[in-house]
Amino acid sequence: MADDLQSKFGERFGGASAVYCAPGRVNLIGEHTDYNEGYVMPLAIDLSCWVALAPREDRILSIYSENLDDSVEINLAGVKLNPSKSWSDYPVGVAAILQQTGYSLSGANLYIRSEVPLGAGLSSSAAIEVATGYALMRMSGYDIESLTLAQLCQRAENEFVGARCGIMDQFTACHGQLGKALFLDCRSLEHRALAVPDNVALIVCNTKVKHTIAGGEYNRRRAECEEAVRLLAGPMSHIRALRDINRKELEQNCEVLTPTLYKRARHVVTEDERVQAAGAALERGDVGVLGELMRASHRSLRDDYQVSCSELDLMVEIAERQRGIHGSRMTGGGFGGCTINLVERECSQEFQHRVAAEYYSATGMAPDIYLVRPSQGVRAAA
Repeated sequence: MADDLQSKFGERFGGASAVYCAPGRVNLIGEHTDYNEGYVMPLAIDLSCWVALAPREDRILSIYSENLDDSVEINLAGVKLNPSKSWSDYPVGVAAILQQTGYSLSGANLYIRSEVPLGAGLSSSAAIEVATGYALMRMSGYDIESLTLAQLCQRAENEFVGARCGIMDQFTACHGQLGKALFLDCRSLEHRALAVPDNVALIVCNTKVKHTIAGGEYNRRRAECEEAVRLLAGPMSHIRALRDINRKELEQNCEVLTPTLYKRARHVVTEDERVQAAGAALERGDVGVLGELMRASHRSLRDDYQVSCSELDLMVEIAERQRGIHGSRMTGGGFGGCTINLVERECSQEFQHRVAAEYYSATGMAPDIYLVRPSQGVRAAA
């Protein structure tokens, strides 16, 4: 990949380039808990965003997206950078936040290629943010800690792009480990790596229904959670986020919430419980329990948080009929995108074939199906 990207860079810009990459991610369990300061269990996947770049003499960033066959130029020299409501807001937003933070970036030519499918809930946005930020910092002569990079890239998506995401995606793109999932506390940012057993396969099924989270329902869910916290803080003054209450406390104080806010809070509270139970299950290699927790997570996302859709529900139903399945759930922000499936490795080829055939028969759409492996975080390409 790196050699081909360097060749393409040379054809477009001339000269040699350095190449960096950052992975997409899939979340085993813990959806919509990160911005509630709760727990998540993601892993970086072996689908990445790649950035080839070389310095320029001026302060211009010239950025080309191979996937979209589109380019943009921005001036870093004293010009306020503003969103354009297009794909370029992700790399440009990172440059803007880095400059606001005090880093003086060099001008550069960038050639971007992403293997992470867009709008599928596999964090293509964080992959491009982290790969771009890491590349720009390295080229400009800065060493940056992984956590700092993740936090600055999250700021870019929150403040520049306008999607009020939590830290999970950028953190995973920076800290992913080969063969392991991450158990992450999104408040303290303490984390531990958990080995994924060799006898199970992680299979991502893309419904081909696109979602856009830069506003709309995603931001509305976050606002609903914040409103629930505000109301619950009346009788329970100690809480600052939904991770601060348990199921019993929620039930005892549910009268202060509307029915909708109660359901949103119930999802977050029970999902935090499921993530902690899933972490313990993975530590002891109990994929059966992990699978049941994934199933419960999907039901909660569908019924309480209401971020699933008919195609995601269908994909889960089809997966649950297959031989070797331990558990299936939607993954990502929702409203389309992908499911994550925990499948016995010996059944993985049959699973992929049957799910694709049954989904196409029911919808007329051919899904993309990926057998993914836990991968390393952002790095210089070999």
